[in-house]
Amino acid sequence: MTLNGNLLVAGKEKRGSNGEFYATEAATGKSLPVSFAGASVDDVETAAAQAWEAFASYRETDLESRAAFLETIAAEIESIGDELIIRAMSETGLSRGRLEGERNRTTGQLRLFAKEVREGRFQELRFDAGDPSRKPVPKPDLRLRNVPVGPVAVFGASNFPLAFSVAGGDTASALAAGCPVVVKAHSAHPGTSELVGRAVQRAVEVRRLHPGTFSLLFDTGFEVGQKLVADHRIRAVGFTGSRRGGTALMEIASKRRQPIPVYAEMSSINPAILFPNALAKNVEGIAAAFVSSLVLGAGQFCTNPGLLLAIDGGALDAFIAQTAKLLTEVAPQAMLTPSIARTFCEGVERLRLHPEVRAVASGLPGSEFQGTAALFETTASAFLAHDELQNEVFGAAGIVVRCRDLTELETVIDALEGQLTVALFVNHDDEADARRLVPKLEMLAGRLLVNGFGTGVEVSPAMVHGGPYPATADGRSTSVGTLAIYRFLRPVSYQDFSTGLLPPALRNMKA
Repeated sequence: MTLNGNLLVAGKEKRGSNGEFYATEAATGKSLPVSFAGASVDDVETAAAQAWEAFASYRETDLESRAAFLETIAAEIESIGDELIIRAMSETGLSRGRLEGERNRTTGQLRLFAKEVREGRFQELRFDAGDPSRKPVPKPDLRLRNVPVGPVAVFGASNFPLAFSVAGGDTASALAAGCPVVVKAHSAHPGTSELVGRAVQRAVEVRRLHPGTFSLLFDTGFEVGQKLVADHRIRAVGFTGSRRGGTALMEIASKRRQPIPVYAEMSSINPAILFPNALAKNVEGIAAAFVSSLVLGAGQFCTNPGLLLAIDGGALDAFIAQTAKLLTEVAPQAMLTPSIARTFCEGVERLRLHPEVRAVASGLPGSEFQGTAALFETTASAFLAHDELQNEVFGAAGIVVRCRDLTELETVIDALEGQLTVALFVNHDDEADARRLVPKLEMLAGRLLVNGFGTGVEVSPAMVHGGPYPATADGRSTSVGTLAIYRFLRPVSYQDFSTGLLPPALRNMKA
């Protein structure tokens, strides 16, 4: 398939008029072939208007047709073949194996949502029969269903060019809910985005849907994203990225005449609590698991374990020594973009120079486009006194916090911001202490794990990939798993409707 860098607006292809840019080869910083043109304000207007027009028909698609559409997108993505993987490798520096797995995850979650749509449970159909004879007032006939909220703006993520981008979880769940989607592609992987965008566009054509059901826009700055969120026809936003970017979009959405929800996944350092008995019994195993999780994908995961909490003592000393030994042998890895590499190096350097922080170990040095893994340590009192030590360093960097006892460890937990994950490493002798912490941890994160790190995220009906702010903008939601569909639905109650007026799904119901 030939890339041309054009916008895909409601079934039509056009060259953007708002500047141009090139994708960058992550490993070298060199520009890749094909220029991409940014969308104009008029392009945003057209995409939003067409999405709103499409909403009238797409929201009423029968469940089988909608499920088939999601499955067609998955098949079209698979039909691109190796071209998609090769382009994504160049643009992101991620390995073939990682990207092939991510493609499988992308198509798998599309098919999972197709299954969810067919089952229809997300509609939450309810019926409370009326009773005209009830005294002192008659009881009304009440029926309820969830309806789609309207067109959704989706922002592609830098670190998951497939699973959290053009046809990723936000797009899949919005389409499953019955909402047209306008995607603002991430500038880090525009070629990958165009290839997937064309696959979605073909699926729209194959299923004979309104062309406004899907659009793909490029941006040379921030204007397109800002205009998209501000447009009155956009009714929800899906975003994965920095806290700065997410809060900026939230502010725009909140100032609209009709404010809308922004489901933003932003910042998390994903604490792991290392209980002393578990450490004493399995120092080498836990150290190896931590290093593997820390450096996976150059640490560019929203679930990267950036914080370790442990009680001071010989077991912790042994763990740090073993972790340092493993880290010194870790090769540097290409980071997603030169700017991400620079930001990572700056974050590591800030920790290295912090007066209350000690550098433990680092991996092998690399080029300016690569990230070198690093581990630091500090005390609980220093961590509590310096809020900046909670700041996420996006990459393979972590910090160990030495706590005097379990009470001080609890104090650190109480001071933490919202997180996506918290991991507990325990054995039988630690369970009483761990049980004491679980209620606090439920308030802290969306996913709790035992004896494993949260870097891998299973796409499952029981998965929560969300958490209290700033992990996500709304801790009641998830961006992974079938519960993600509920972000783009709202309940409507129908009182005393005749059968002919009722939506088909609510007819012939029995209390």
